[in-house]
Formats: sequence, C-alpha cells, structure tokens
Amino acid sequence: MISNGKKIVAIASSTGGPKALQELIPLLPPNLDAPVCLVQHMPAGFTAALADRLNEISPISCKEAAEGDLLERGKLYLSAGGKHMKIGKRPGGHCIRYSDEPTREGVKPCANYMYESLADSVYDEVICVVLTGMGADGTAGIKALKEKKKIYCITQSEASCIVYGMPKAAAKAGLSDTELDLKSIAREIIKNVGVF
Repeated sequence: MISNGKKIVAIASSTGGPKALQELIPLLPPNLDAPVCLVQHMPAGFTAALADRLNEISPISCKEAAEGDLLERGKLYLSAGGKHMKIGKRPGGHCIRYSDEPTREGVKPCANYMYESLADSVYDEVICVVLTGMGADGTAGIKALKEKKKIYCITQSEASCIVYGMPKAAAKAGLSDTELDLKSIAREIIKNVGVF
C-alpha cells in the first residue's frame, strides 16, 4: 500500500547506531501505518549488509533504499552509504532521491538533508527520531522542518546512548518532545503512527 500523506518516521543515527537499530527496529510491526526513512552514518558498501541484517531480524520490511523507490507504509528505507538521501515526489507518491553533494556535518549521508526534504512533502506529520551518535546531525534539519510541518521529535536517552551527541544537540535546541530508551522509542513510534 503506497503511503500518500498522513505520517512518516525519519530516523537519524550514527556512532553506536547499528547496535541500537538492531534493538529498536525489530520492535516495529510489519503493519506500521507509515514508511520509515533511516540515515545511519556509514561509508558506501556497508549499508546493504546492515539493511539485510535488519530485514532478517525484524517483522517490518527493511531494505537499502534505491533511487526512485516509492515509499510504502510498513517498510523501512535505509540510506545507502556515501550519498545523501532525500524524499522527492513522483507520480503515485513520494520516493527516494539521492544527491552527491559534499559531506555536511562531516558526514555523507547526512540526516539534515532527509529532514529538510520532507518540508515540501504531503506528509501531515513527521515523527523525527534522533539516536546515538557524535556531533549534531539532525538538529538543523529538524529545526527547518518544524517551520513547515507538524513534528514529533523523540531523542534517545543519555543512559541508553553509546555517544550522547546527536540526541543532546536536538534536546539542547529545544526540539525534543520526549527522551526515551530504545524499547520505549519503539512503543512511542507505534503509538504516534498506529497500524493498518
């Protein structure tokens, strides 16, 4: 079922992310009523294996996002390493678009691009999730997105992070609506987007 509006989940993750994702993503159901877009800071060549691993252990369908993939609810799209992932439009709905702009925040993919690209989408609400990681990726993008969209921002709690950098930056900027451990984040996502 193609997702044409309503809600989307957008996750930013860095240092400690693969471990955190293997705890969080298996808790999401296959009938989650929203697509999930995920930027994990990783070089090219490593993200396909992570997507395959998440797909093996999770009820929700996970894949490395390909250029032009139409976003469907109940599916997770992991950004390919070494490219910036954006959400674009095409007939039939929203889709994955990649760009080869320089690194931003010192990383590529950069979650800020993903968040900013959602400003022009038809999604009514974006559930932004900021997980463990160094630096501040996600903060500028969520701040820009908040000017145009209703957002609900979940940051990972300091105690459950390997590196409390990205969630701390988002919280410090006043963007975090709630700070939770990984199990609670999964419950909060489900509570906010529902199932179909």
